[in-house]
Formats: sequence, structure tokens, C-alpha cells
Amino acid sequence: MKVKSVGVIGAGQMGAGIAQVCAAIDRKVILCDIKQEFVDNGLKTINRNLERSVTKERIVQEDMDETLANIQTTLKLGDLSECDIIIEAIVENVDIKKKLFQDLGKSCKDDAILASNTSSIPIGILAEVSERPELVVGMHFMNPVPVMKLVEVIRAKSTNDSTFEATFKLAEDLNKVPVLVNDFPGFVSNRILLPMLNEAMFCVMEGVAEPEAVDTVMKLGMSHPMGPLTLADFIGLDTCLAIMEVLHKDLDDDKYRPCPLLIKMVKEGKLGKKSGEGFYKY
Repeated sequence: MKVKSVGVIGAGQMGAGIAQVCAAIDRKVILCDIKQEFVDNGLKTINRNLERSVTKERIVQEDMDETLANIQTTLKLGDLSECDIIIEAIVENVDIKKKLFQDLGKSCKDDAILASNTSSIPIGILAEVSERPELVVGMHFMNPVPVMKLVEVIRAKSTNDSTFEATFKLAEDLNKVPVLVNDFPGFVSNRILLPMLNEAMFCVMEGVAEPEAVDTVMKLGMSHPMGPLTLADFIGLDTCLAIMEVLHKDLDDDKYRPCPLLIKMVKEGKLGKKSGEGFYKY
């Protein structure tokens, strides 16, 4: 199956990035969200990304214009019914995602692939409720999507060969590097990354060091391009907490217990860069 049309649900930072890279390779994209302001903000993000690329001479104006021409927006899930693949990039909440996959299973054409950009939720859970489990797959992009090369293609036990192969091929067409990952909570990236970020938070909570010191140690001592607490702020502390909660619950191991400081900060609305304050102020 060749993917010619792509539906993207969720016009936030990840969804907008996914829509942009798909439109840039001449796929017809429908970007969907629940409020007009959300899709408008998504388009603004795409415009800003493309303008930056034109300014830096990575692309020409004609490329930008063609990419934007390939993107439509909608507030109606039904408008995605004829898309070859639909990529979900909504809030990291298992109940909300399950309801979406139930709805998609009923409303999309029979051979449409349903993909999730989830950071941690097992794909099998979403496949089960879709009533088309063989057509459900994980497609976990890294942030920022237009820049980062990796895509984890997560194969659930129910995912059939043609679904996996079409999704893997789409990632290659996007000039990404797809990697096969089997269906476990957190997959590879976040099962390794998030416990490290969580441990950095414990260091701050227990008074081992201030955030700047923790980040400096990891940058200069371990050659990380970005400190773990800066990265956590960039990801969003609410997203970090959601992933840690999935790991803790589904793997049933206290080594994945979310740091109490993380829980406290999220309750206080200190979500990182997107809220203006996390471990740092923005």
C-alpha cells in the first residue's frame, strides 16, 4: 500500500510537525483538532518552521508554498475518513486515546492504517478497541519532528505485515530513520530517557545539586547536548509525568516511581517551557 493521503489528529507541536513533514514530500494532509484556535496555532507553527528554513536557505520559497498548499484543516473527524493513514498526536491519556481509536475504527475507510504517536502507551491497548487491530501501529516521532531523524515504528502483536511495511516505508519517504520496536510500555526511547530525567529531578528534590549544576554535569561530563532538566522542560513536565505513570503502572516496578517534585510542579501548573516556568523560567 502506498500512502498518498495523511490525516493528523492533534495540531500541537508534535502534530504540526508531523503534518509539515508529510506535506513536504507531497502527501495530501488533513490536520484535525477540536478547536479552531488549535488548528490555527498549528498552522502558525508550520509557517514559522518553514519561514526559518527559507531564511536559512534549506528550502526555497516555492517549496514552502507547495508544502502549505498540501495541508487542509478541519474540526470534523469524519473529514479524515478517506485518508490512507491517520496519525494520532493528541494528549498522552490512555482513555482519551482509546475513545479516539474506537471512533476512528468506525469512521475510516476499511483499509486505513491507524497510527499513534504515543510516547509510552502500549499500541495493543489502542489496537484492541479499534476493531481493526491488524491495521494499528505505533509511529513515534521525536521532537522537534522536522529536525529529528528517528521514528520508532512500534509493531503490536496484532499488526499485520502490510501495515508495518507501509508505515516503515512512509517514515523512510519522510527522510527519517525508522527503527522496529516491539510493543512494550515506553518502547525504547522513553523507557531509557524518562527514568534518567526522573532521577535528575530526585537529585534536585533531595538537595544533591541545583538544576543548573545537574544539567552542567550531564552536558560536560556525559556529552549530552542538553541537560536532563532543560530537556524535561522542553518536553513538558506534564508529559514527563504521564509517561512515568504509564511505566510505573504497566511495568509494575517502583524504579519507575514518578519523582514527588515532578508531581508537585505539575499540580502547580509549572509545566516547563510551554507554561513559562518549570525547572527554569522562560
